[in-house]
Amino acid sequence: MTDGMVKHSVSISGHRTSVSVEKEFWDLFCKAAQSRGLSINQLITQIDATRTGNLSSAIRLFVLKELTSAKD
Repeated sequence: MTDGMVKHSVSISGHRTSVSVEKEFWDLFCKAAQSRGLSINQLITQIDATRTGNLSSAIRLFVLKELTSAKD
């Protein structure tokens, strides 16, 4: 995995913001949104509604949970 952060512009309930996430995490996040039939912004809105930390960290934790639950 590379350590390069990539900034992405996203929309949460019509509010524009940006998140900085490594490319590898972002690619897996996009695949998760697609597999659920959701747009990236829709999935981010869902994550935003339940997060306790910052949004970038919440996205990484979401991807980590996806990967670990797939192994179970």
